[in-house]
Amino acid sequence: MLGFIKKDLFLIKGNMKAVGIMLAVLIGMALFQDINLAFLPSFISVVLFLSTFSYDEYNKWDSYAITLPNGRKHVVGAKYVTTIILLLISVAIATILAVVIGKVRNQLNLEEIVGTMGGCIFAVILLISITYPIIFKFGNEKGRIAMFVITFLGVSLFTILLKSINIPKDMISFLEQYGIILIIIVSILILIGSYILSKYIYEKKEF
Repeated sequence: MLGFIKKDLFLIKGNMKAVGIMLAVLIGMALFQDINLAFLPSFISVVLFLSTFSYDEYNKWDSYAITLPNGRKHVVGAKYVTTIILLLISVAIATILAVVIGKVRNQLNLEEIVGTMGGCIFAVILLISITYPIIFKFGNEKGRIAMFVITFLGVSLFTILLKSINIPKDMISFLEQYGIILIIIVSILILIGSYILSKYIYEKKEF
């Protein structure tokens, strides 16, 4: 599996220059305007990793990978492990950026940063947990369409719920105290379920 992880990281490395330039421009804008960059690195990491599916599909990587010992199992496992690695790195970068920009603008709010990062991690994990099984089943193009549809519907539904539902004060207090723990537990369970489903799909898939 280690070789598969290195392969995906190598593919991602080729796109880092463009991402770095884009982040530099956005950071410059955030220093002078009220722009929240906290979510960007995490979602950029998802876009970067989805590109590895395109490379695999274009080069017919799967047909070769499944001939290796435990190839099917390692292909799926490597995708999830590499995604988590990239997500953690991106969250660390986003946290540093948020702290630095907050200090420069004298608007540092650590509680808000932690809450934003927690929500960001959950959103990314939920997105990949739904998208990856679709990609393994139907291919990269349909997976990308599903990702954008899920993102649009998810944001729309979340916005509607916030406006239409009055959350009890007791629940708000509970979430403030234990929200991060709940996010971690739910994220782990969703990710495990997604991995099991993706592995099952990939083991049955014909190339």
